[in-house]
Amino acid sequence: MAFLSQFRAAPNLLTLLRLFIIPYLVIEILAGHYLAAFALFLLAGLSDGLDGLLARWLEQRTTLGLYLDPIADKLLLSTLFLTLTHVGLIPQYVTVLVFSRDFGILLIATLLFATGTLRDFHPSFLGKTNTFIQIVGLTVILAERVLAPHWPALHHLDYPRRALLDAIALLAPVSAAQYAWIVIRRISAPAQPANPA
Repeated sequence: MAFLSQFRAAPNLLTLLRLFIIPYLVIEILAGHYLAAFALFLLAGLSDGLDGLLARWLEQRTTLGLYLDPIADKLLLSTLFLTLTHVGLIPQYVTVLVFSRDFGILLIATLLFATGTLRDFHPSFLGKTNTFIQIVGLTVILAERVLAPHWPALHHLDYPRRALLDAIALLAPVSAAQYAWIVIRRISAPAQPANPA
């Protein structure tokens, strides 16, 4: 499929929708409209799940989608962390750790890819766990803001939110260390001999 034609593939259109949602999500949070923000976040999550299913069902897996989907996911999460930190719902140290991890991994992946040292840089188990906990944490924070006006007692039951934020702060450097360990082991491994013809 030609590169420009890949933009018309249904999974990639959903991914572009997720990118389109991001600025409006920020606007709603900054305006204190958490119900609208929560609805947009759920819509973004739904599009993330559907684009993978459509790519398999319609057999529309594209090179563009391979790169665009994780970029959209990372932009969504990173933007939310920054915005929620700005409005005081996420501690600054958590966002600093998250961004430091992502920047480090991005830098390593770019260098390895540019030098041809390592092409298949797949997410690790801890990396996937870290992303999952981030999504759950952001969902809980936004849901809490939506429900708190109706159930004031939620303000005193903030243990789940704190526990999730602590888990995110812990997993960020640990998963980054796992990535580094995996890369070092794979680079240091002896080259496999070519199969005889």
